[in-house]
Amino acid sequence: MGPEWVAIIALVALFVVGTVLPINMGALAYVAAWLVGMYSLHLDEKEILAGVSGDLILTLIGVTYLFAIARNNGTVDLIVRSAVKGVGGRVALIPWVMFAVTALLTAIGAVSPAACAIIGPIALGFAGRYRISPLMMGMFVVHGAQAGGFSPISIYGTITNSVMRENDLPDSEITIFLSSLVVNTILAAILFVVLGGRELMSRRIDPTEDDEPTGAGAGGGTGVAVETGVRRDQVLTLIAFVGVALVSLILDKNIGFVAITAAVILSILAPQQNKDTVKQIAWPTVLLVAGVSTYATILTTAGSPEFVGNWAAGLGAAVIGALILCYVGGVVSAFASSTALLPVIIPISIPLIADGGVSAGFFVAALAVSSTIVDVSPFSTNGALMLANRPDTIEEQTYYKQILTYSVIVVLVGPLLVWTALVLPGW
Repeated sequence: MGPEWVAIIALVALFVVGTVLPINMGALAYVAAWLVGMYSLHLDEKEILAGVSGDLILTLIGVTYLFAIARNNGTVDLIVRSAVKGVGGRVALIPWVMFAVTALLTAIGAVSPAACAIIGPIALGFAGRYRISPLMMGMFVVHGAQAGGFSPISIYGTITNSVMRENDLPDSEITIFLSSLVVNTILAAILFVVLGGRELMSRRIDPTEDDEPTGAGAGGGTGVAVETGVRRDQVLTLIAFVGVALVSLILDKNIGFVAITAAVILSILAPQQNKDTVKQIAWPTVLLVAGVSTYATILTTAGSPEFVGNWAAGLGAAVIGALILCYVGGVVSAFASSTALLPVIIPISIPLIADGGVSAGFFVAALAVSSTIVDVSPFSTNGALMLANRPDTIEEQTYYKQILTYSVIVVLVGPLLVWTALVLPGW
């Protein structure tokens, strides 16, 4: 058996084990990288570890550190509270506010599950209080997280753009970001129409009443604070977010260094308040990405991407191979980590991009969107968070069936529609 097959089989095994057992997939990936690298590719340990991207790891640490400070000092609550107050009594706008706030949080560096964990209980509390479809509200939160999830300074965006640069693919940051934003907004709009959004448009609430939602179930119940003052540390945090975006995008500075510098400055200005925020850095995500990116290098060294790409291209047309990879990304990600999948599936697409005439930017965008819109699945972290925070107005089993049915539809239809919209026009 050739090393390309050994690497592929080990990849499948680590995804299966990481899905069935509560083990960080990054740790599994490190084990797989060590065993495959040492005994199939005959690499030494320094060569195996050379696959870790220091730039990517620093970025993950920097942006999640900065976001932890924003969550700790109430800046996240301030953003949510301001957005909800802006509804002005129009119930139909509440789901869209939840969508927009979650998108904003992921766009500025929140890990997608963290954003869903923060906004999910609030959104589903509103669903219970104002008789909004819990399915619509929960899925709005997840789609919102993915809508902002590929901004150039986001976690998903950073991972995807770093992998593209490492594989000498053309810069497509805006294409990927806008693709995810548009697709998820369209899905939210469809849900809004199908699940009673038009009826909500005729309803009003008193915008001056206590806006703390109630009725969240297990794992939820977090309300929106009603204090109205804006503190100095919150203003400084908002300025820090804007500054990070401007410095990294306009001055083209490393987002990891810029974000961690901003976080350190905020910590110096309020050392006691922020002394424990470093513990809130998304260390499991850092381990996940570090391990999987290491194994992605093993896959490349073994020739697995070329092997899979050539097989897909040999089906008759590169565009058909692109569709197959979109479905692979969607199906796998519905049960496993999207963050772990992206560094693996993008290199696999390179032979199709090189030999099949498929646009790199739109193909990677299709893979990225296909691999993340399925996070509505109750087997993924985001979908599970929505299930855990169901309002008391709906039974758990009923809500589970609703989420499962919707996720099956997305998995079956989503990759095809994304492929049709993004890949076919440029072929």
